[in-house]
Amino acid sequence: MNEIHPPVWPSGQPPRRLAFIAAPNPGAHRTLESLTARYGQHTPQEADAVICLGGDGFMLEILHMMLGQTTPVYGINCGSVGFLMNPAIPDDLPMHLTQTQAATLHPLRMTAQKSSGEIIEALALNDVFLFRETRQAAKIQIEVDDRVRMPELICDGVLVSTPAGSTAYNLSAHGPIVPLSANLLPLTPISAFRPRRWRGALLPSAARVRLTILEPEKRPVAAVADFTEVRDVVSVEIAEDRAIQTTLLFDPGQSLSERILAEQFTV
Repeated sequence: MNEIHPPVWPSGQPPRRLAFIAAPNPGAHRTLESLTARYGQHTPQEADAVICLGGDGFMLEILHMMLGQTTPVYGINCGSVGFLMNPAIPDDLPMHLTQTQAATLHPLRMTAQKSSGEIIEALALNDVFLFRETRQAAKIQIEVDDRVRMPELICDGVLVSTPAGSTAYNLSAHGPIVPLSANLLPLTPISAFRPRRWRGALLPSAARVRLTILEPEKRPVAAVADFTEVRDVVSVEIAEDRAIQTTLLFDPGQSLSERILAEQFTV
């Protein structure tokens, strides 16, 4: 996951075909009406850029929708949390887009096997995490690149985060914030009981992680990849999928790399 250069539109001119997508809240819909009246409306498939109106949760939905497509996404904050969003509506939106900075995001691919034997795959732009389903703590074995690194972690759960997602659940679980250019994936325990002092690890972005559930009948565990939850898993494999990407646009001086860096100095 790496920062890229400011986008260059194929025509060499400001993008004119814009697709506006609004979250289901009154503020976002008022902004939608105002912007479509001024700039028109196109489908995401025919647009030069997709404009997301909402908060971080809605932006994550739109980024999933745009995975594998070359059309960039620009967010305008009309929600409560706006780490992935830009704060204000520009006076001349098409011209403003030519000045934005872009980040290319690659998702994590989760391959989860259920106790029934069923295999479920899902993509995550934030994180993949496991958590206990009952009062019993989970017991999880951790392998990295086919080598057992931790035979048994007793915990509420464990997560693998992308750099972009390192400021979300990973940070709340006391995991490290990772710059985009670092090409690292935080592996962070959630309320570790044994080994109690283990704080997790930083893995190369090319690492393949396998999490095996120990005593799955007694200590059932669920796995989540962004919006996809899988109950009663017995093993989960996680790896970055660099064949798939999406592009996110930020205002000048407010790139995703800058925001991640600034977050580390927030008190």
